[in-house]
Amino acid sequence: MHIDVWIESVPPTVVYLLVGLIIGVESLGIPLPGEIALVTAAVMAATTGSVNPWTVALCAIVGAIVGDSIGYSIGRKGGKPLFEKLGRKFPKHFGPDHLDSAERSFQKWGMWAVFFGRFIALLRIFAGPLAGALRMPYWKFLIANVLGGVCWAGGTTLLVYQVGKVAEQWLKSFSWIGLIVAALGGALSAWIMKRRAAKHRAEHPEAAGGRTEEPVAAREG
Repeated sequence: MHIDVWIESVPPTVVYLLVGLIIGVESLGIPLPGEIALVTAAVMAATTGSVNPWTVALCAIVGAIVGDSIGYSIGRKGGKPLFEKLGRKFPKHFGPDHLDSAERSFQKWGMWAVFFGRFIALLRIFAGPLAGALRMPYWKFLIANVLGGVCWAGGTTLLVYQVGKVAEQWLKSFSWIGLIVAALGGALSAWIMKRRAAKHRAEHPEAAGGRTEEPVAAREG
């Protein structure tokens, strides 16, 4: 079962817990579909009303911040050898190319790599552990972590929720508009067909069962 289907099938309280847990586990360095979980919950809030968007956003923010902080601690203790070990076990996510790319981003952007990494799938997994492994000062990491978590989790939830509400209203309006257009189209088609049929009968009365009158000379002959 896909994660989005799974989230849609559980009670609202469990949805909040799953969103926070999945995003938290992803943030500490384990590749999970955190963004899919967040978007699914936000769409549910917009279309079904079964979950509260503010609670979804809060759980996602807490999961992101706590998960990244745990990841930072793990990376600080394990260092780069931890990533080398993970690269051998999970080359798809922690291969040398992925690690080099993430490390270059950190060296170039510093704490901003943690902030913007929240919006990029690859860096979202690496941000916490790699910041710890590279010995980034924790206060810098924490500022970027909190700001990134709030902007990404809160912003994504708000954006998806608002788009979902607008789309839902548009679809409802479209259903009525479509019904009216279909009715008018049907009436117009019937009127055109009726006019064409009347014109055809006028031009060809024999086709409607009428009979043209024979000339008098022909009858007398």
